[in-house]
Amino acid sequence: VQLQASGGGLVQAGGSLRLSCASSGRTFSRYAMAWFRQAPGKEREFVGYIGRDGSAVYAGFVKGRFTISRDVDKDTVYLQMNSLKFEDTAIYYCAAKFLVPATEWGDYHYWGQGTLVTVSS
Repeated sequence: VQLQASGGGLVQAGGSLRLSCASSGRTFSRYAMAWFRQAPGKEREFVGYIGRDGSAVYAGFVKGRFTISRDVDKDTVYLQMNSLKFEDTAIYYCAAKFLVPATEWGDYHYWGQGTLVTVSS
């Protein structure tokens, strides 16, 4: 599975961004998709995942601000981020895992290259 993340950029606090992750190479519908992020000087952390059935799970810090969706026709997963905060500044990575989703980054087999999100305060 090849993953290509895009959509990052600079946004003011309180603003919104939508990240995209395009998949190719394998049957997209057989993979759970997740988003992780890594801020400068910090470890990579789980943001959320979406299962093959479309159900999503989020990290506690999301608190209703982010939404993950997937478009099986376009083999793409999205991360809609609203009410962005300065502490959301990080490189965001999409990841794919065969069949069953997980919250640990070490369980994911395929990774996109990351897209930088910078939130100005």
